[in-house]
Amino acid sequence: MAKLDSLSQQREREARNRESASPILLPSLSSTAANWKGLVVQVFQVPKEIESLMVPAISDISLLLHAGGALHTAYRSVNSPWQEVQMHQGDLSLSPNGGTVQEEMRWKSLSGLPTQFLQLRLSKGLLAGAAQDVLDCDLSSLFLPARVGFQDPLLTQIGLALWRELAQPAPASNLYAQAAAQMLAVHLLRHYTSKGSAVKERKQNLRGLTGRQLKQVVDFILAHLSQDLSLEDLASLIGFSPSHFARLFRQTTGESPHQFVLHQRIERARHLLQETDASLVQIAAACGFANQSHLTAVFKDHFGLTPRAYRRDY
Repeated sequence: MAKLDSLSQQREREARNRESASPILLPSLSSTAANWKGLVVQVFQVPKEIESLMVPAISDISLLLHAGGALHTAYRSVNSPWQEVQMHQGDLSLSPNGGTVQEEMRWKSLSGLPTQFLQLRLSKGLLAGAAQDVLDCDLSSLFLPARVGFQDPLLTQIGLALWRELAQPAPASNLYAQAAAQMLAVHLLRHYTSKGSAVKERKQNLRGLTGRQLKQVVDFILAHLSQDLSLEDLASLIGFSPSHFARLFRQTTGESPHQFVLHQRIERARHLLQETDASLVQIAAACGFANQSHLTAVFKDHFGLTPRAYRRDY
């Protein structure tokens, strides 16, 4: 017994020593400041070689996209055997429990160059809502296994789109991020759970929103364009869950809530440019854009002219 205790204590000391010596990786880009609901997006620039990195436990579901060259990596739960895998550009890794147990990683770039990772973290509440609203089942009835070194074009496309948004001077709104998060959640549940493909999507209220419901939502949007609206804000007006509301809204209007709100912001900005002498800073704030640069970029993309040029010409 004394030997077992001694061995256990030695392993604990070794784990503490590894943790204290482990480098700390900080994201070069992060969505935490944008406060996207149910989704955290982070980009990590990592060195070409690390002998030991302690990965803290988190409660979210974690999806990791490798965006660099070939990489030899190994990972394990603390005091468990190492599992080795070679990662290539575009490979994904899925941790369904988000890493509820601390893990240790090590890797070496086969190209001899530093590399990048994109991490998408989805809250379990988001997945539970998608399972209930879209698949009509409880998340607890679906088994989402861990996977390493796989490719999925849709997951990669969504991840890269979020990365591009995060790199903009003014990251996208909550509505954009929540729409992407819903797509990620449904795709993971549908294609990567034990019985997701056998679960039929819920079919209900195929008529979409009623005229009264749509008017209530649109009136609220127009009255609060200066704010960062979320799916929860809009769905709660008529008593639907965010994911169910988003489907019904698109079915009724032909646009996602994010697209609809963005078009309303652009139209209001256009009206204010034509009818008022308000500054671009004031117009950006009144229409819910993050700043003047955000307004200019979106407006030019839509009309082919900057706001200043549009005001001059029209």
